[in-house]
Amino acid sequence: PKNPSLQKRSKAVDQQLCTLFYSIGQHQHHLPFHYHLLPLYMRPRIRDASDKLRPNRASFDEDLDDGEGKFHRKHPPPLRTMFGRWRKWTVLVAAIWIQASTGTNFDFSAYSSHLKSVLGISQVRLNYLAVASDLGKAFGWSSGIALGYLPLSVVLFAAAVMGFVGYGVQWLVITNIITLPYFLVFLCCLLAGLSICWFNTACFILCIRHFPNNRALALSLTVSFNGISAALYSLAFNAINPSSSNLYLLLNSLVPLMVSFAALFPVLTKPSIDPAPDNESRRHDSHVFAIMNVFAVMTSFHLLLSSSSTSARLHFLGAIFLMVFPLCAPLLVYAWDYFLPAINQRFHHESSGYVMLNIDELKSSKTGYEHTGSANQKNIVRLGDEHSFRLLISRLEFWLYYIAYFCGGTIGLVYSNNLGQISQSLGQSSTTLVTIYSSFSFFGRLLSAAPDFMHKRFRLTRTGWFAIALLPTPIAFFLLAISSLQQAALQTATALIGLSSGFIFAAAVSITSDLFGPNSVGVNHNILITNIPIGSLLYGFIAASIYEANASPEIRSVVSDSVVCIGRDCYFKTFLFWGCLSLIGLASSLLLYMRTKPVYHRLEQDRVSVASSYKELDPL
Repeated sequence: PKNPSLQKRSKAVDQQLCTLFYSIGQHQHHLPFHYHLLPLYMRPRIRDASDKLRPNRASFDEDLDDGEGKFHRKHPPPLRTMFGRWRKWTVLVAAIWIQASTGTNFDFSAYSSHLKSVLGISQVRLNYLAVASDLGKAFGWSSGIALGYLPLSVVLFAAAVMGFVGYGVQWLVITNIITLPYFLVFLCCLLAGLSICWFNTACFILCIRHFPNNRALALSLTVSFNGISAALYSLAFNAINPSSSNLYLLLNSLVPLMVSFAALFPVLTKPSIDPAPDNESRRHDSHVFAIMNVFAVMTSFHLLLSSSSTSARLHFLGAIFLMVFPLCAPLLVYAWDYFLPAINQRFHHESSGYVMLNIDELKSSKTGYEHTGSANQKNIVRLGDEHSFRLLISRLEFWLYYIAYFCGGTIGLVYSNNLGQISQSLGQSSTTLVTIYSSFSFFGRLLSAAPDFMHKRFRLTRTGWFAIALLPTPIAFFLLAISSLQQAALQTATALIGLSSGFIFAAAVSITSDLFGPNSVGVNHNILITNIPIGSLLYGFIAASIYEANASPEIRSVVSDSVVCIGRDCYFKTFLFWGCLSLIGLASSLLLYMRTKPVYHRLEQDRVSVASSYKELDPL
């Protein structure tokens, strides 16, 4: 009824009916026939002889124990409902494909030596090309502006075209089909780096639109696959033609464009309007996320398997199968829920640690009691609230965070850019090291979801996990500097650095959202990652200068006018310098952890209050 008085009267009648039938349900197993006319949210749970709440016979949300240990199989939802939910998950799988194919900046070291030889440039000028790719992050804001005027599909294909041109022109140069001056090659690297930012923005928007209640898990999962790109391209390289390093540039140019066409149908899918999903949907989503993370771990271990030239194609096809199989994850959950009810009931968890509360609901729930504060308290912006640019740069916590990222994850990224020259100076295979770094970076990105999966077992904040993730980096660099076993030390250190930097890259978005506000995360995170091009330029220049200074006549060889340094001295001082800097980053992360513990304690109290309010609204 539209009349307010009638609405109040109707609400009072509903409350009386709910109270009446709830009292009946506490003592009787057989309810009146008109009980089934009540909406689901008003039906009480039934108590058995042991005075324990057990599922409702009239509800389709849970399996039913009839008191004799027998479970009645639930009826599956209509095919239309199943197909609608499945389409939502195809969007997530499409975002995974896009991320897995567009982390093309991580395989730069696989072809950098060949590019250096063809262009006839020094190590310092080669470092500038790596910096150009990272400079694309400084222009990442342009993708946000484009989304304000263009559809998401147009932004996606614009990114694909930029990558096609940027890497395609470099492939023409490295194969000697065309000749370009150094400045134009620099612009091509810049355009290719910009395409990666546009791809990332498109994937972030897809996850936020289609998974508003689980966006942290969706973002963590999709960002993880960005670190797997180099290993996938290495598999494709070995399967097609392992003798031609310029094949990397051709794959970087064509594969993202083909994946964009394959992902077009999910990208055009409209998000479902479901602001308050029921318990069944939340449980279903948590199980699907768990299955997808299991397959992600399987993919990371599969990429670590060594393959000969004869089995490279089978190895590559196995990786493609593991990338496609997550499309079946929702169907596996339906089979688990509706065809194995007894097992499902035995392992059922009352409140999933995987399901995240919608931050918008959290903010709206806080407004009810925030208005009771004084006017001065309203003007105080605390950590966890929305931060403007001016307020952000005035925070000590932001600069601790900035230094920790600058002296941690950014060093790992610069190390990956120099893997080609590092492996060449030590006589190792660059393809093997790129695969190790990419696989462990992927595994580290998956571990960034640990605060969400193990929240109840380990009461550690995200910034605490961030500090732990920085610990392997100084260990790895000092191991490289002092170890005499070059091959074992190089592979172990590469794995540790990849694990550490991968965790940092994936966890940074959630930490920025927690500390400086979820609604401003797009702007604030872009401000944070400005340290990447700065660090890439600074650290890369120092490494290149030390590299060329140690290229004495006894340990140098000349290939097409470019100087190549051979021996441990080429990067010995660089490893010591990077190790000392990473200790500064570790100390900064520990200070950040100690200063932000009260923030996470307050956020946890807010989540508990919101969860309790949900229980009060839903007596079931």
